[in-house]
Amino acid sequence: MKDLIRLSDYSIKDVKAIFQIADEIPTGKYKDFLKGKTMMLFFPESSIRTRVTFEKGIYLLGGQSILFTPSALDKKEEIEDVMGYLNQWVDGVIVRHEEISKIDEMGVYAKMPVINAMTDNNHPCEMLADLYALSKMRKDVKKDKFLFVGPKGNIGYAWKEAAELMGFSLEQCCPKGYEIEGIKVNHNLDEAILGKDIVCTDSLNSEKLEDFQNYQVTLHRMKKANPGACLNPCPPFFRGEEISSDAVDSDYFVGYEFKKYLLEVQQAVIIYHIMNKGGN
Repeated sequence: MKDLIRLSDYSIKDVKAIFQIADEIPTGKYKDFLKGKTMMLFFPESSIRTRVTFEKGIYLLGGQSILFTPSALDKKEEIEDVMGYLNQWVDGVIVRHEEISKIDEMGVYAKMPVINAMTDNNHPCEMLADLYALSKMRKDVKKDKFLFVGPKGNIGYAWKEAAELMGFSLEQCCPKGYEIEGIKVNHNLDEAILGKDIVCTDSLNSEKLEDFQNYQVTLHRMKKANPGACLNPCPPFFRGEEISSDAVDSDYFVGYEFKKYLLEVQQAVIIYHIMNKGGN
């Protein structure tokens, strides 16, 4: 298992192995695991949480990180030739790029692990961190009922990937025209939230706000979910848009707690793929 480009690249066994590594990292077992190793990062300036946790995670493991913007991959030079040089100098590549096809191509020519840090199609590391957080809070994630409130896009598709891998129930709630192919959709949020354990959202651009004005997750609506339900909005979230302030300020909200695990999980992903870089 050399690369992480899609969660569908994984088996349940892979996920459990990464979670085991994440559990062991605080014990110091992997101290200096990246000593003498260099990780190449491609991140836009707008990235905050994912970039901070990857860079800090590499530093805490004793490694060096070198940062470029994703536009460096969009030059005239062929990806095959870029990777031909990088194969000689770096031990892993972590990429945030709009086009997942670009990361696929990098994986073809890379001799080191290639890790997808987000595309317009998915966000596998974020999903792994959320699933790990859930494993600390819930008895069995496979028995939980998930509701994604938002349009089709990388976060919705990422939750679909996670549901297909882990086997949990996932439903979407959105206006007509924003449905994700292949999952159950309910167009009425007050109905959709009934019986749900985990409620997830995605931020909305200005073009979608008007269409989603009746789909804001509020405290009143969260009270219709199952007892002990969790509200996990994908950051950046915006109070008063996809989610209300009273919902964020309630006990249902777990967003900050979920994201604190990004550090250990992304370190675990790096460790797992360097240890298993023989091939997919």
